[in-house]
Amino acid sequence: MKKHTALWIILGIVAVIVIWAISANNKMNVKQENATSKWADVQADYQRRKDLVEQAINVVKGAGNYESGTLEAVIKARNNVPQLDANNLTEENIANFQKAYDKMAQEMTRAINVTVERYPELTATKNYQEFQAQIEGCENRINVSRKKFNDAVREYNTMIRLFPNSVIASLFGHKAMGYFQASEGAEEAPSTEALL
Repeated sequence: MKKHTALWIILGIVAVIVIWAISANNKMNVKQENATSKWADVQADYQRRKDLVEQAINVVKGAGNYESGTLEAVIKARNNVPQLDANNLTEENIANFQKAYDKMAQEMTRAINVTVERYPELTATKNYQEFQAQIEGCENRINVSRKKFNDAVREYNTMIRLFPNSVIASLFGHKAMGYFQASEGAEEAPSTEALL
């Protein structure tokens, strides 16, 4: 009788541990999926920015006399933006992804500024003004999406790093996800000359 009671106690303890491990893994999966979903939102906002580059090219072309050389760098940068697999969101991969998008944005800004300097009447056109408003809204959405992504990644990473979840995370192959970080040099305020 005592053997059976001890066996049932051991089986009960094992069952509780197994149920707890499955529950912890499911919670990690939910948090990981949430972070992946937030990553999709970031990509959607970046895609919108990429699409606006095409609009920028058309706005400048529609302005009349433009030099196509000023837009070649924008088109090249747009075409060099990589796709990043949601299952491989390491710090390094996110940094490379962000660098490519930052380069595209810089090239677009430079091309538009050069064109506006040469053709100041462009800024008075309705298309250009609408484009400027869309770019501003797009940049705001990107910033919000990045923050939400980082928040979701923080929750997931925290969960998989805390004991005893860390044991379950290693058993089920959960790995830390990377964060978006500020671009290199972003801590320095831009000079006012660059804005003119």
